[in-house]
Amino acid sequence: MKQYYVYMMASRHRTALYVGVTNDLQRRVHEHKSRSIAGFTNRYHAKSLVNYETTNDVREAIIREKAIKGWTRAKKVALIESVNPVWADLSESWFDPAPPPDAFATAPG
Repeated sequence: MKQYYVYMMASRHRTALYVGVTNDLQRRVHEHKSRSIAGFTNRYHAKSLVNYETTNDVREAIIREKAIKGWTRAKKVALIESVNPVWADLSESWFDPAPPPDAFATAPG
């Protein structure tokens, strides 16, 4: 059975909030983090996954996404803080860390 996710991304200083829907949360979060897709999250550096909900019904996911998008900022913040009071990046451990800047440098020789 297919899973759908309604998710929220936030910028580092919590000023920008993005609400989206996807059927592959890990792929979609990676796209946001890598800035591979132009748009709101790229422009406002919203790279932290701060909330998500799951459902098996795509129509339900779309309805929920539209509802949350219509909420006031205060109501969105209250939703995030009800399950993630410190605004932790829920996807922090999903991806390999980037190699150190000099990892590919060649040694003098």
